[in-house]
Amino acid sequence: MHTAPEPLIEVEQPRDGVIVLKLNRPDRLNAMTVELVDALHAELDRLATDNRTRVVVLTGAGRGFCAGLDLGGFGEVPGSEGLGAVQTSMLVQTRIATLVQKIRRLPQVFVAAVNGAAAGGGLALVSACDIRIASDSAIFAVSFIRVGFSGCDIGTSWMLPRLVGAGRAHELMLTGRRFDAAEALHIGLLADVVPGEQLLERVNTAIDSLLAAPPMSLALTKRGMWLALEIPSLDTAIEMENRQQVLTTATADQSEAMTAYVERRAPVYGNR
Repeated sequence: MHTAPEPLIEVEQPRDGVIVLKLNRPDRLNAMTVELVDALHAELDRLATDNRTRVVVLTGAGRGFCAGLDLGGFGEVPGSEGLGAVQTSMLVQTRIATLVQKIRRLPQVFVAAVNGAAAGGGLALVSACDIRIASDSAIFAVSFIRVGFSGCDIGTSWMLPRLVGAGRAHELMLTGRRFDAAEALHIGLLADVVPGEQLLERVNTAIDSLLAAPPMSLALTKRGMWLALEIPSLDTAIEMENRQQVLTTATADQSEAMTAYVERRAPVYGNR
């Protein structure tokens, strides 16, 4: 009798409103292959129509978060048959890079639970998340430039300067040097660093705070924060904020949040 292969993305639901997506190639530090990338795409596509999940935790199995592209071979992207080398490479590139675009566009808040090495594409996945919490053993690196590619890849040239500042991002991307969790916290990439055995507890504390907000308020705040990084002026940002306030004021969940706050009780939301 054949044993079914382990899923490349382990999906868990530890409580209502929360999904954990765990990259599951621990023997390769969860490095990206076409199969892993396609499996992650499938889960992200499913979340696009999931109105019950409000928080997604992204993490890795074993001692790594994601070591980036599997240098032993990525595999053949479906639809690349018969294409030239440049066209095939572009198809691969686009397939990987759209992961971070999907994470950003989804309404769920993504929490990166960085349990180990996050390099190259792994760092891009971390950067795409809304809240980033790491074990003190986590190691980070842009990596692309160290294996002969441009340092600008999978959205990192846009996200990293906005998270840590242009000066530091330039240095990290041009040198490709490794940096530890303590430095990542210091420069603003991470919200917190804890001992490895406390990572799950710290992530759960963050989830408690996220679930205390009404679903629409949470989703709009995520969207607004990312949009604000692209908005060219304060006045434009305020116009966007004004509309978010009006939208949330008209929901039943906003009334429930206000009442629960005054009554000092836990709110009960209906996403209405």
